Amino acid sequence: MPLPAIPHRVKIGDAAAFAGTTPRAIRYYHAIGLLAEPERGSDDRRRYGYDDMIRLLWIRRMADAGISLDDIHAAFKGTTGIDQSLARLEKSLASKAAAIEAQRAAVNRLREVGSPLGLLSPLVTGRLRDLPPGALRSADLDTLLVTERIFGPLGAATQADRFIVLANHPELRAEEDRLTEAEAALDDTMSPDDPRIEDLAAQRCDHETALAAAIEGSGLEEALNVLLDQEDEHAGEDEDEDEARMSVMEAIGKMPYDFSPARVRYEERVIELFHSADQDGDTDPRTC
Repeated sequence: MPLPAIPHRVKIGDAAAFAGTTPRAIRYYHAIGLLAEPERGSDDRRRYGYDDMIRLLWIRRMADAGISLDDIHAAFKGTTGIDQSLARLEKSLASKAAAIEAQRAAVNRLREVGSPLGLLSPLVTGRLRDLPPGALRSADLDTLLVTERIFGPLGAATQADRFIVLANHPELRAEEDRLTEAEAALDDTMSPDDPRIEDLAAQRCDHETALAAAIEGSGLEEALNVLLDQEDEHAGEDEDEDEARMSVMEAIGKMPYDFSPARVRYEERVIELFHSADQDGDTDPRTC
C-alpha cells in the first residue's frame, strides 16, 4: 500500500494539531524565544520542519508535566540543571496535592455532617457533630467560623465547649438568649453612659462564670487537654495555616461589626470586668 504524501514542512495549524497544542500557544513560544520562528514560505506563512516539531514536542511534554516555561527555556539553554526545576516542581505539586486532599476531606465532612459545621476543621467538627439536631444554631456556627479564622482550630475547639454546655443546659441557653437579645438592643438610641450598660455587663460576667463552672464540671476540659497534648506533638507542621492567622487586634481592624457606641462601651466594660477579676482573684461573679 503506498504511503500518503509526506511533507517536508507543515503549516502552523498542522504543527499545533500534531503536538497537541494551539497555534496561539506556538506563536507565544516564538514571542518568548522558546521556539525559534521558522522561515516563511512563498505565501508568507510559517513552515515547520522535523527539528521544529521535535523541539515543540519536548516543550509540550515538559509543560504537561508542570514544568514552567521559564524553566523549560533555561533547560534548553543549559543555564540550569533539570534537577533544580524538578525540585521546584515537586514542591509545588506536593503543595497542590495537600490542598486537594484538604478540599476532599472538607467535602466528605460536609456530606457526613450534613451542615456547615462540616466545613470547619476536623478538630471542631469532631467535638460538636454528636450534638442533637438544632442544638447548634446558625449564629453559633458563625461565631466558631470567626474564632477559627483568628485563633485557629484549637481556639475554636476550646470555644466549642461553650456550645456543648449550652446544648446540655437549657437554663444557660435561655440566659444566653436573653443576654444576646439585650445586647442587640444597645443601639444608637442609647447613650454610652447609660447605667444599664454597667448592669448588663455584670450580668454577662455572671453568665460567663456559670458557663465556665459548667464546663469544668462536665469533664470537657480534660478532653480538651488531650487535644492540646496531641497538637503539641504536631506543632509547626502546618506553617502555612499559622501564617494565615491574625492577631486579635488585627481582626478588630478587619472584621466589621455594626456596633453602636453604647455596644462598644458595653464590650469594653465586659473585658474590663473580666480583667479586674483576673487581677484580683475575686470569686464574686458580680465582679468577674
